[in-house]
Amino acid sequence: MREHRDYDDIPGTYVFDGEKSRAGYHLNMFCMSLNKGENRDQFRESEEAYIDKFPMTAEQREAVLKRDWLGMLRLGGNIYYTFKIAIFDGMTMQHAGAAMSGNGMTFEDFKQMMLNGGRPIEGNRSKAEWAEYYAKPENKEQYDG
Repeated sequence: MREHRDYDDIPGTYVFDGEKSRAGYHLNMFCMSLNKGENRDQFRESEEAYIDKFPMTAEQREAVLKRDWLGMLRLGGNIYYTFKIAIFDGMTMQHAGAAMSGNGMTFEDFKQMMLNGGRPIEGNRSKAEWAEYYAKPENKEQYDG
């Protein structure tokens, strides 16, 4: 078990540190393989068969197949690499951002939130503050999607 890091307390943040890099190596190499057209063609033909070429964990494999964007990040996926799957699916960064919100936010909701300046800092400084902030009914409704 690794030592606690200051950034472990930042809500909704998955820092791509050395530990995540090692855990997500094969997942990220799969994502990078999608840079080549012939690999995208193989993936399009049979996602499961193509993924079998990479020794990912069962959880990583399932996250890719289900397009569980937050799951991929939690399992060591690098945001820039996993976005290659989103591009493959025809998604924009805004679509992926909405999907990564973890609360069912739509593309339109995400776009408007960003135009409004992003998430408020109140309630987003630490996980303890986040829990306290979103426990209030007037704040919970903001991001329930």
